[in-house]
Amino acid sequence: MRTLSSNFRIRLLTFCLILGGFSLPASAEDWPQWRGPGRDGRSLETDLLKTWPEGGPPLAWKARTAGAGFSSISVSKGLIYTLGDLADGCHVIALKEADGSPAWKSRTGEAGGHRGYPGPRSTPTVDGGQVFALDQHSNLICLNAADGEKAWTTNLQDDFGGKMMSGWRWSESPLVDGESVICTPGGAKGTVLALSRKTGKKLWQTSEWTDPTGYSSVIIATLNGTRQYLQLTGKSLAGIDPRSGKVLWRVERVGKTAVITTPVVHDNIVWVTSSYGVGCHAFQIDRKGGEWSAKEIHSSRKFANHHGGVIELNGHVFGSTGGSFACMNIRSGELIYRERSAGKGATTFADGHFYLRSENGPVALIKASSKELKEISSFDQPERSEKKSWAHPVVANGKLYLRDQDLLLCYDISEK
Repeated sequence: MRTLSSNFRIRLLTFCLILGGFSLPASAEDWPQWRGPGRDGRSLETDLLKTWPEGGPPLAWKARTAGAGFSSISVSKGLIYTLGDLADGCHVIALKEADGSPAWKSRTGEAGGHRGYPGPRSTPTVDGGQVFALDQHSNLICLNAADGEKAWTTNLQDDFGGKMMSGWRWSESPLVDGESVICTPGGAKGTVLALSRKTGKKLWQTSEWTDPTGYSSVIIATLNGTRQYLQLTGKSLAGIDPRSGKVLWRVERVGKTAVITTPVVHDNIVWVTSSYGVGCHAFQIDRKGGEWSAKEIHSSRKFANHHGGVIELNGHVFGSTGGSFACMNIRSGELIYRERSAGKGATTFADGHFYLRSENGPVALIKASSKELKEISSFDQPERSEKKSWAHPVVANGKLYLRDQDLLLCYDISEK
């Protein structure tokens, strides 16, 4: 993504300074896409609360304006974006960052989906004054970020032969990279697809890679000096050339039922995980004489993240596995700890802490440590719905956002 990737080197340098113990001025930043600016679950905001009072941090506002569903949110230039089912269908919904009041909405298609867990799952991507969103029925839409005016729409299943590994409906969050929109229809016409952000027309599709799509989202990584797209399906993991769509390398990695968690990368190692008895795998990616290779260096069933995401920090990966919170060394595969915490849930990192949001309501603040689990504070989310809380927590501009179906809670976590 042109705007986001231009900031990435600055973010990486800042992150290294934080790890090195340097003092940095307070910073606030938007959260314009799935898992934040770097698509890695990490915020670089500082001067956030190091502990919470009983009952949680101060509630800035709450609003029942998000619609039904499991999508997380994006925050950009004073607006909050999400997907939600309303009475007349699924919509991209824009809310005012100041108070959660409605700004605009744009219908993508029908509501519903999986009978037990209806509603959208994807997070909108905001870039260059546009919003790109994928609903549960594979409708991909491009809108004006300011007013929701539609630029184009397409359907991954109908227009590009999309096929899923199982029936939980389309869930990935589109990647915007310069003039391209990257998504994963899956199926015989090609697993990964690039579209023109201006027109929605196909630029390329990976015809030599035809796995059905899972539920993971594409990321950008540089491996052995080569920038590429990474995607994980229920059958394999692959690196793709951004310009041509050529599959640079691919390795078999079989998942079960639903492969959801976005891969993480450290020192030419790609680490992936999924639930349903599969666990985690680490692959060393090499290039010699122009030939790519992917070799499994370790695997374990002890770290099996379902859908809450994992965070890579300084060569370690952190996240939920079952009802526990775990830390593993990416290179060696050593499981450093795995201990009970707030419960199975989704994880975000900011200012030296993990924000763990359990699918059953509890929210925990955990000190980032590769030595031991240090849970600092916790509270129970108020006004819980009767459904699982799968939307990932978001930290943006000094606020912590929690979505539970139509309810959006905004907490002030800035250290004043």
